[in-house]
Amino acid sequence: MILAWGAAQLALAAFGTWLARRYALRRRLLDQPGERRSHSVATPRGGGIAIVACLLAGALLLAWWFPAERALLLAGSAALLLVAAVGWIDDHRALSAWLRLAVHAVAGLLLAGAALRSGHGLPVAAAGFAATVVLVNVWNFMDGIDGLAASQCAIAALGYGLLALLGLGGGAAVLLAFSLAAACAGFLPFNFPRAAIFLGDVGSGALGLALAWICLLIAPRLDGPMSWTLLLLPLSAFLVDAALTLGTRMLRGEAWWRPHVQHAYQCWARRIGRHPPVTLAYAAWGGAAVLTMLAARGLDAAYIIALATAWGLGAGGAWVILRAGSPPPGKERSQE
Repeated sequence: MILAWGAAQLALAAFGTWLARRYALRRRLLDQPGERRSHSVATPRGGGIAIVACLLAGALLLAWWFPAERALLLAGSAALLLVAAVGWIDDHRALSAWLRLAVHAVAGLLLAGAALRSGHGLPVAAAGFAATVVLVNVWNFMDGIDGLAASQCAIAALGYGLLALLGLGGGAAVLLAFSLAAACAGFLPFNFPRAAIFLGDVGSGALGLALAWICLLIAPRLDGPMSWTLLLLPLSAFLVDAALTLGTRMLRGEAWWRPHVQHAYQCWARRIGRHPPVTLAYAAWGGAAVLTMLAARGLDAAYIIALATAWGLGAGGAWVILRAGSPPPGKERSQE
């Protein structure tokens, strides 16, 4: 069933992306090259709407099949629709960053409220809210070169699906995670190795929301008080790059909320003049993180904390190395 489910989502996402590209070209929804872009030719945007449509359809079916998890599935669907809608509008005409953030917060509250209603307690609800707001924005920050955001999401979602399948024995989280991974896989041929269409804000924010949603379905059912920490490993490349880059910009007194090209992946791609090697290297890191997460399930809390700390330090060291030799701020091109 899982293979058929994934194959259907992949095919629908591929077809939906093809339709989205035709729509973007007809409406002239194009990201133009320029000082604040990483691409060199005008490229359609908004392809992430196909992933959103597949995930919404899948989630509504799962809400029917798994009544015990219906509250989180329906709340997550509403939250996904909110984030995707504000992103879709922003792809057509620019919206205030603070308005978008307010919508992201409402989406987080929807998931947090559903977690409370499902009996998971205040700490889980608060974590769900924080994860939603953080991951929506991190995926938007990190969507800057061909294939990166969609491939990292696909790898993390596949890992979460396997974790839920092996550790929890099934449930809605398994099929929702595989839905996300398959939909991203259907989109990727249009976005990598050379993008024919970008995710757009409709897609990048939705991917972050979907990952937070899946984590909220999985985390309360994991064994051990610190097992949830393992869920951070597949996200580590993006979380560390975004956090350290943002922190550096704040310390420099820069307008940190504005587009830029100071992320490690951007510095590396600019230095070598190509996107695919960077995307593939991040994918290798993500794959290793997934394998580590799966191997570490069931370990004692102290080992899990030590492992997650070491992994984070490794990611931080990689961030320093990849940014070495990058041009000073103000002399670089900004992200897609």
